[in-house]
Amino acid sequence: MSRPGYASLDVLLKEVRACRVCAPHLPLGPRPIVRVGADARILIVGQAPGTRVHETGIPWNDASGDRLRQWLGVDAATFVDTSQFAIIPMGFCYPGRGKSGDNPPRPECAPLWLDRLLAELPSIALTLLVGQYAQRHFLGARRKPTLTETVRAWKDYAPDFIPLPHPSPRNQPWFRQHPWFEDEVLPMLRERVGRLLRHGPAQPG
Repeated sequence: MSRPGYASLDVLLKEVRACRVCAPHLPLGPRPIVRVGADARILIVGQAPGTRVHETGIPWNDASGDRLRQWLGVDAATFVDTSQFAIIPMGFCYPGRGKSGDNPPRPECAPLWLDRLLAELPSIALTLLVGQYAQRHFLGARRKPTLTETVRAWKDYAPDFIPLPHPSPRNQPWFRQHPWFEDEVLPMLRERVGRLLRHGPAQPG
């Protein structure tokens, strides 16, 4: 017997994966990349899939994902376990290349799908906001003037949110310039993630 919420989430995911709203703007065509489960305790909100993720259909299946898993202290099997992690980018499809990297996430995704997906994830205890687009959406006026200041002020957003820089290899200079991130933020992040994973899926009330 399926638990309440599972059927509606399955239906919603089918709608998401069939979405073609942005098709005219997507150089590789639509392929929405979302991975969620109704029991997930930790939500990861990133930017948008890159080309490798688009090709494989596996979220964070690239060098950025390798670094993110290292930050979290989890292996690949745990990361893709939908009873532990929900993964929803701000833009669900690869947006194409710009002058200095990938284009921003398409703006259509969040208004169409984000709140509907979040409503089907009642067990989320921690949301990781990876990059400026996620931080702008979830923190609004509470975020600081820069991403660096927002990440450093993580205590202002805990326990519900932890803002993070993007783990892209392109951000190596940022990591070198801000050693406090590795010294102060990552130990806290691993401890919090490990505690939630050890507790396992939340039980329905």
